[in-house]
Amino acid sequence: MMPGVTVVEEFWRQVSATSPPLSTGLLALSAAAALLLVLAPGLWRHTRHAVTIAHEGAHGLAALATGRRLAGIRLHSDTSGVTVSAGRPTGAGMVFTAAAGYTGPGLFGLGAAALLAAGYAVGLLWALLGLLALLLVQIRNWYGLWSVLVTGTLVFAATWWLPAQWQAVFAHGVTWFLLVAAPVTVWELQAKRRRGAARDSDADQLARLTRVPGVVWVGVFLLVDVGALVLGTWWLVGESALLR
Repeated sequence: MMPGVTVVEEFWRQVSATSPPLSTGLLALSAAAALLLVLAPGLWRHTRHAVTIAHEGAHGLAALATGRRLAGIRLHSDTSGVTVSAGRPTGAGMVFTAAAGYTGPGLFGLGAAALLAAGYAVGLLWALLGLLALLLVQIRNWYGLWSVLVTGTLVFAATWWLPAQWQAVFAHGVTWFLLVAAPVTVWELQAKRRRGAARDSDADQLARLTRVPGVVWVGVFLLVDVGALVLGTWWLVGESALLR
């Protein structure tokens, strides 16, 4: 630390520092790793928990943003989750809260892509840690606590111990993972709905709230997530190429 610089100032300097764009090879490596984590069934059974964290976290943020009182979040070993909020059982706030779950991971990924395109890889990792810390205090079951702690530990380890270049690779991998995984979870949702195994899904809750068919809401989820994937890819690949 430089003389006369406080701990807070030094921390902010590191968090706000920009990183050079990744080489094409490392960018491709981060994307390939994310694809493997989503498309390999044996890995997806475990990595899907990270998407559930983002899904339920998005419900929680939407509830708070619309003035609802967040009562707690539960994450389960089958990769399902429940976010409980108190407030009017109908209306725009409830609709926004219900719609946030399946669109949340894709929008988080899009926001992460914007930070990376601007060069803030380290800042992104610290932002993820901050969000996980906020989520942790809302967890109401032991499995959820363990799931968030493990995820936070992985992000912290990458933030604290990896060299700058590999921090950027890790941050890109997380971003690709969210962007790719979001539409996959929507596809899985519709597959369950076709089998009659998701009668109380977010899409079906929205159908009851709005009288718009659940399949239309699934289409909205998919449109948002695919749009986030396309735009996020443009930012990560296109903007990175321009910076070179």
